[in-house]
Amino acid sequence: MVNLVLDDDARMLKDSAERFMADKLPVKELRRVRDAEDADGFSRDAWAEMAAMGFAGALIPEEFGGAGMGHVAMGLVMEAAGRNLSPSPLFATAVLGVSAVTLAGSEAQKADILPRVAEGKLLLALAVDEFRRHRPSQVDTEATPAGDGYTLRGAKLNVADGHVADRIVVSAKTPDGAVGLFLVESGAAGLEVERTVMVDSRNAAILRFEGTPAVALGDVGAGAGALAQVLDIGAAHLSAELLGLSLEAFERTVAYINERKQFGVIIGTFQSLQHRAAHLFAEIELVKSAVLAALSALDEGSERTPLLVSLAKAKAAQVADLATNEGIQMHGGVGMTDEYDIGLYMKRARPAAQMLGDERFHTDRFATLRGY
Repeated sequence: MVNLVLDDDARMLKDSAERFMADKLPVKELRRVRDAEDADGFSRDAWAEMAAMGFAGALIPEEFGGAGMGHVAMGLVMEAAGRNLSPSPLFATAVLGVSAVTLAGSEAQKADILPRVAEGKLLLALAVDEFRRHRPSQVDTEATPAGDGYTLRGAKLNVADGHVADRIVVSAKTPDGAVGLFLVESGAAGLEVERTVMVDSRNAAILRFEGTPAVALGDVGAGAGALAQVLDIGAAHLSAELLGLSLEAFERTVAYINERKQFGVIIGTFQSLQHRAAHLFAEIELVKSAVLAALSALDEGSERTPLLVSLAKAKAAQVADLATNEGIQMHGGVGMTDEYDIGLYMKRARPAAQMLGDERFHTDRFATLRGY
């Protein structure tokens, strides 16, 4: 039975995460790193504080120096980050990277990598996609045995925070056609990193491998299964971020229409706007339930996890699009200017919705899983 109610500990964590993000990583911090054209795209000092708060190690088991808080807890942190558009390597490192190492890595690899991530001293990235849209089943990057390891040839697109990662987890196929996960160190020979600043002012990278040395992350034969779980985890946490983004866009919009006057009348009194706001509120409530169900399923190891994850990601992407569109329209012309933050929420909603599968990808996956 999937739990759809937060307990007292979860509520305390939610409050703590929201206070931290609002204080240390608010929207103005995103503007700062954007306008300064910061080389990292985030504050290293703030990341160290996030590690000290336990956010970097939330999904890391306690035996490897983490907090072992689970996915519902980490989802609350991601929701808070979504509310504030907080720029950090939280998703790439503490969600995707940590999950890949935890699920696929050997005990020695976990002992080497995870404690340093929990301390905020090591950044990770996951390199999966090779096309403009998410198609994880099609892997053309090749891993060829070489000595005690492998060499990689190919390219990966849209690698979140790939330009700052100290270790990169790469999906590649071996000569026998098996898809495995491989670890590449930053600065490795034959690795070309092209930083790409996205429309939301976040960072991704195009990675090209030309005989790049790598080591297998755990058992190569188990790589495909581990990757499928990692992608579900990533999609669920992106859904949590999109939920936070939608909530904040909604609340900012309601506050605006309740103070904006047109011809001397508060526009929030217009019935047409009230109906639109009420519809959006109801849609966001549905996303809350879907996201919590997906995160709870991950914690419980439910066999319905893939189904619930695709439900959450599809609905969260759809509603984030609606929330930011309505936000812009209800703000009117000023909503399109950089002076108002609402446009930044729209810019983040689009790439986050596309990453690891958009609404159409997950709607199709949901239907397939249900046997349609």
